[in-house]
Amino acid sequence: MTNNNQKLPTPLVLFDATSIPLNRGGVGRVIESTIPFLSQNTHFDFHVVCKAEHATEFQMITSKVHVAPRRVSHTAYRLWWEQTGLPRLAHSLKAQLVFSPHYTYPLRGKFARVVMIHDLTFFSLPQLHSRFKRLFFRSWIRRLARNTKIGVVTPSSATAQEFYHLAPNAPRRTTVALLGYDNSLFSPPSARDITAFTSTLTPPVTQWIAFLGTLEPRKNVPALINAFSSLPSSLTTNTALLLSGGPGWDEAVEPAIMKAQLGGLNVRKLGYLPQEQLKSFLGGAELVVYPSLGEGFGLPVLEAMACGAAVLTTRELSLPEVGGDVAFYTDTDAMSISENLAELLKNPSSLARAKTLGPERAKTFSWASTAEAMAQAISKELSGRSL
Repeated sequence: MTNNNQKLPTPLVLFDATSIPLNRGGVGRVIESTIPFLSQNTHFDFHVVCKAEHATEFQMITSKVHVAPRRVSHTAYRLWWEQTGLPRLAHSLKAQLVFSPHYTYPLRGKFARVVMIHDLTFFSLPQLHSRFKRLFFRSWIRRLARNTKIGVVTPSSATAQEFYHLAPNAPRRTTVALLGYDNSLFSPPSARDITAFTSTLTPPVTQWIAFLGTLEPRKNVPALINAFSSLPSSLTTNTALLLSGGPGWDEAVEPAIMKAQLGGLNVRKLGYLPQEQLKSFLGGAELVVYPSLGEGFGLPVLEAMACGAAVLTTRELSLPEVGGDVAFYTDTDAMSISENLAELLKNPSSLARAKTLGPERAKTFSWASTAEAMAQAISKELSGRSL
């Protein structure tokens, strides 16, 4: 006879953090920002497996950290280890579930799975990805769509809806976990903060339009540069266009910058900025422009609003979920971007209102809420497995 008061053992969940890239990026921020909250969840016994170079920082959060072989720093080896070493580790720990936060996951193993897919632009915007990435991620996403026994987490309703087109049965096993931001890094800067940032620029800049993101084709940066170049000289004489983020692989960016500079415009690539400078870069800008052709979420829009920036973005995929009625919107072509830029730069009262409302809009998003939704997805899969 079973004792109904007998406490069931806490299920062990193994989180695979080995996919954090060297430069962190958006996926790295999602993983690093949610693990502290997931590790505090009392409904399951939470373990993390990570690269050796990230072990120390995760050990500051939880003692239940497992270090993968050093060679997982190489993508090919990591993908092989995911199919061999990760299942062995999960079985040795008697893990009931493995959480895979970046598209791929172990195909075999006597444990439940939850997989996070960040966007489906490999299908909706295939021309913006390399042939290898397009084939690789399409293959994994299609495999995930066919497997009805795996839980799925998406960072927006737009991404979930795209996934539903591939997997009609997906709604019952998909959880939307809107992303968050770190309010210790992203908040309205003081005048002193902004002065400290501008003092690092040579030559100095007092007014600027900001872009933050990897310079990849999906971000549509050449259209932004061409739009800036098309503005009346009265709006660009004392204003710079500053681009911050990873170098990416958009070969049209450099020619667009050179053309703008030859035309006498102040257009600069800043590369990666230290995290402590981002709030001044974003919050001190006249306007932050994010003209993306499509996003799974759009962290730069959220982070800019949190810093008290006025934001001009597009209505593509998830971006309206982030910007709401606080952000301004444009079509993706250079002419539309230029027209909207000009209208906003001539209307300081509209910009000021958006700068005031941005931080309040941003407060509706948090990493704690993201982690809570991820935990719900985990619990749902564990419950289904126990039935």
